[in-house]
Amino acid sequence: MPSPVKARALELRLPVEQPLQLKDPAVEAALKACAPDIMVVAAYGLILPLSILQIPRLGCLNIHASCLPRWRGAAPIQRALLAGDAMTGVAIMQMAEGLDTGPVFATARHPIAAAATTTTLTHELAELGASTLVDVLPAIAAGQLSAVPQPEVGVMYAQKVSKAEAMIDWNRSAAEIDRAVRAYQPWPVAESRWRDAQIRIHAATVLARSGGLPGTIMDVTAEGIDVATGEGWLRLRKVQMAGRAVVTAAQFAQGEARHGPLNGQAFGASS
Repeated sequence: MPSPVKARALELRLPVEQPLQLKDPAVEAALKACAPDIMVVAAYGLILPLSILQIPRLGCLNIHASCLPRWRGAAPIQRALLAGDAMTGVAIMQMAEGLDTGPVFATARHPIAAAATTTTLTHELAELGASTLVDVLPAIAAGQLSAVPQPEVGVMYAQKVSKAEAMIDWNRSAAEIDRAVRAYQPWPVAESRWRDAQIRIHAATVLARSGGLPGTIMDVTAEGIDVATGEGWLRLRKVQMAGRAVVTAAQFAQGEARHGPLNGQAFGASS
């Protein structure tokens, strides 16, 4: 399926190119033939070589989903959630050869809601990035706005998220696990082991309770499954066994009750 950008471009009869890589001389020649004033990328999966960066008269802009220099790199939204940041934003950055090291034309800050996930925050920052770009692009084109070099302090790198990270360590605090659950939506989705099978955690809530060995089910109610962690309890609200649909934790508990009481049973390994 075409992306919304491609679909709209085709409606407007604008040319659409989808190069597999940008080091192809033919791709470079096609871009030069366009004689662009400026190029803009957002969450673009390919690295732009210097030869491409130098083609537009005004260079290339990146709509980056963080307040640079914090969270340069591939996964700024996920890393901000995992770190428990209260604030994030977008930066309109002049692209350079380094990894998100270029000077910044404008930054727009955005609070991170307590229940924010990568899915919801991505949507919010996409809207903010688009509006910020539209606000500053005329001034950039007119030479009325200069990019400011990033400060050398406060640099943080947002490494690409791996599937291995999604395995829950119940020795961590409930707050940390909750952040992981939200950060790993929609991929790779936080997971644990239940009776030698994979179980994914799609939604959870931190409880101000304590006691119990990490990973142990302490209570089962209509609101969810309460699990002890290294610090506090975590209430599982939506879960998914491998090959099955996402269900409420209460529905999962009802199905599993045929094997015996869940209280005292444990998820994963506590080490």
